[in-house]
Amino acid sequence: MLSTVRTLLARIASGVSSRSVIGLTRPLCSHRTYSTDPAAVRVLYDGECPICVKEIQFLQYLQRNRPGKVDFVDISLQCFDEEKYGGISYEMAMDEMHVIDENNKVHRGVPAFTVMYSAVGLGWLGCFMSWPLVRPVMDKAYAIFAKNRLKWTGREDCTTGRCVKKEP
Repeated sequence: MLSTVRTLLARIASGVSSRSVIGLTRPLCSHRTYSTDPAAVRVLYDGECPICVKEIQFLQYLQRNRPGKVDFVDISLQCFDEEKYGGISYEMAMDEMHVIDENNKVHRGVPAFTVMYSAVGLGWLGCFMSWPLVRPVMDKAYAIFAKNRLKWTGREDCTTGRCVKKEP
């Protein structure tokens, strides 16, 4: 056992895949831990939502050593232009989370979080959220949050889906 651990640690240090050392042939998770493409993942978020802003600040902190991998786009700014973001309108972006990956594919809801977390180095969390037993719970929990977030953050006046945009 001790020799297996030593071999594993030696291979990890040398850059050899630890998966081959412990006999894994198929991937544990299909999500990357870090985005390796030079094109940025674009995360559309509501800059007026205190919960959303806290999460985005945390994700910005995580990607501080990899600038340019994720572009966080505040949809509440007057300069938000849906044409730049795959035709995703302000109203659509307010309804649920949208992330545009490196290939310009739009992800919504829980899959958007999976792409976003993978891009900042939390691929394991995105993978967990995608597990067959966890995914339905995440979908339901996020649907409840998305439906009620304006009310929960004291923005009941925005229930029509259109809030007053702030100046940049």
